[in-house]
Amino acid sequence: MANKKIRAVRVRKGSEILSEYSTLPNKGGGSGETSGTTATGTTAAGSTGSVATADAPAASSDSATEPTRKKAKVDPLIFGLSFGSILIFVITTITFKQRAADVLSTAANWLLTNFNWLYIGSVSICFIFLMVLFVSRFGRMRLGVDGEQPEHSTKSWFAMLFAGGLGSVLMFYGVAEPLNHAVNVPMQDAEPLSNKAVGEAMGFTLYHFGLHMWVILALPGLALGYFIYKRHLPPRVSSIFAPLLGDAIYRWPGKIIDALAIIGTVFGIAVSVGLGTLQINSGLAKLFGAPQVAWVQIGILAVIVTASAVSVSTGLNKGIKWLSNINILTATGLMVFVLLTGPTLLLLRGTMDATSLYAEYLPKIMFWSDSQDVHPGWQGKWTVFYWAWTICWSPFVGMFVARISRGRTVREFIGGVLLLPTAFVIVWYAIFGYAGLDIERKDPGVLSGPVVQDGDTSAALFGFLEHFPWTFAVSLLALFVVAIFFVTSIDSAALINDMFASGEDAATPVYFRILWAVVIGAVAGAILIMAPGAGITALQETVIIVGFPFMLTNVVMMYSLIKGMNSDYAARPEPVTRQWGKADSAEKLAEFEAAPAPGYDEEGNAFPRFEFDEKGNLIIPGNVLIEGDLGVFGRMEEEPEPTPTKKLYDQDGHLVDEEGNLINEDGHLVDEDDNLIDEEGHWVDAEGYRIDEQGRRLEDLTGEPDRPAGESPQQ
Repeated sequence: MANKKIRAVRVRKGSEILSEYSTLPNKGGGSGETSGTTATGTTAAGSTGSVATADAPAASSDSATEPTRKKAKVDPLIFGLSFGSILIFVITTITFKQRAADVLSTAANWLLTNFNWLYIGSVSICFIFLMVLFVSRFGRMRLGVDGEQPEHSTKSWFAMLFAGGLGSVLMFYGVAEPLNHAVNVPMQDAEPLSNKAVGEAMGFTLYHFGLHMWVILALPGLALGYFIYKRHLPPRVSSIFAPLLGDAIYRWPGKIIDALAIIGTVFGIAVSVGLGTLQINSGLAKLFGAPQVAWVQIGILAVIVTASAVSVSTGLNKGIKWLSNINILTATGLMVFVLLTGPTLLLLRGTMDATSLYAEYLPKIMFWSDSQDVHPGWQGKWTVFYWAWTICWSPFVGMFVARISRGRTVREFIGGVLLLPTAFVIVWYAIFGYAGLDIERKDPGVLSGPVVQDGDTSAALFGFLEHFPWTFAVSLLALFVVAIFFVTSIDSAALINDMFASGEDAATPVYFRILWAVVIGAVAGAILIMAPGAGITALQETVIIVGFPFMLTNVVMMYSLIKGMNSDYAARPEPVTRQWGKADSAEKLAEFEAAPAPGYDEEGNAFPRFEFDEKGNLIIPGNVLIEGDLGVFGRMEEEPEPTPTKKLYDQDGHLVDEEGNLINEDGHLVDEDDNLIDEEGHWVDAEGYRIDEQGRRLEDLTGEPDRPAGESPQQ
């Protein structure tokens, strides 16, 4: 197809100049309209680069051929900062056990005393921010180029959301949290295990694991998806801050952000793994009488880390994907087992109650920080711990959610990531929570004794399963589910950390991914060794400290995201945004600075729309005058653009084609007497019909229709 342009064009209506620009794009074909963006021209920043139209993303001039993908390399500064800091922590905690524990406890208590309100308030502000974004004009924008469709069906998307963000916490706290809050009432305004206490317990439990937890995961996921797939920036957390830092994301400021993201991910997952280790140890104690001591826990950690290393070495599509599918099936099967073998009617009605209780309590407690010290220390042990913990590993889950959400609109992303998992959480906690509370009410102290009074939260699940049929087999299944959840958590985090350190989707050498799996296990082990017998408390204190700086970055993240969206947005029925070329270095970021949205100039002014007739000719509106070198505009029908060719001659000076056949000046085959011939050597006329020596068409002589050479016979 011929692609021709108008050059040096000014469009006027009467005496008013509507627009003035150097080039116009190709017409999309047939009749219709086209915008006045440039196909190759000056960008918003004044630099010249390749720009995308509404249908195709921008590409550099040499992007016609895909380069061979090289093995990704880990950035030495990012790796050195993150790995070095973690190594110092592990060595220090193991060497100075009690002293290190005291320092962590003091720091955590200071943060809880002075900043618990900030932890609680910031997450609720993030929730409001995403709700506003959901209903705003930005909700129609896509995590990708305009018009890009989702890569995964909604069903597959939800399944992967479950595997990526749910799982381990549900197994650990499914029974324990509603029971804790019903006995030790958060607001101290009801009798333990009373109906009001149970309602408050369910309200707080769903507050901790419902929308607010997923808001913490959705915010970085949305920001990463937008800047990676919309602006084509590297898959690093620092890319989120490109509107504020510019090309500094490729220098030390950006690399420090990426190193902190790795540190947060390691500590967040290490806390999950530490809790899982305690739960597995408790299960082994129930089933086989294993001692609940540090050396057993370190052995459990070693087995989990080894399994994770094997899984992560096989890659995402083999080990991790296979284990994630097992997670979903076994966890759902366990929930259905409890529903069918427990008080089924109570649990079904309880699911309805839980939904209404969540809606009732959420507005009351989302900003509650216990300023009157009604229940001192409760917020730090529960709400603040959950928020800090989730914030730590939110870059990891956020990256995962971003990768599986490419092509979805902002509104689809927010609605799906918040509502679908929350719906599952309500069902899960209603079934396990009400079943556990029913057991406790019938036999007071049987569950609350070890879980609440003795503080052994890890024992809740296996003590609960003792009241169901096939206890041993089901408990073994639960042990397996818990172990697999933590294996997938470690290997997924290792892959994401590897990506943060390299800034590439391409795989680095396997030993780097295995190293991150070992590092996560080492951090979890160091915390458990540092505080033997007080593992959960030590894990909570550690994550409250590590999560504090990430909580502050979430506020900046909101500003950066809205700044980027606002600059890319152009008001059209189907939102058209500025288009970005792939920018994986500081130089390319400048080269591929954002171009105007299709149909708009650099200042946001809309170009006039043009229409074409069936022959591809530009239709000029009544009193609009186009001045300049018009040439031929648009995409011509079936007319290839002529390309200069070098003429070839044989020894006698006759024109020949590349195969040595005689041709005339027009490129048609001829014989030695310059008569036109077809590929089989028959004489033909100018229209390609075979003729005799007198120039008569053969069809006139035989009565049978002939056809031009090369045309298929009629059927």
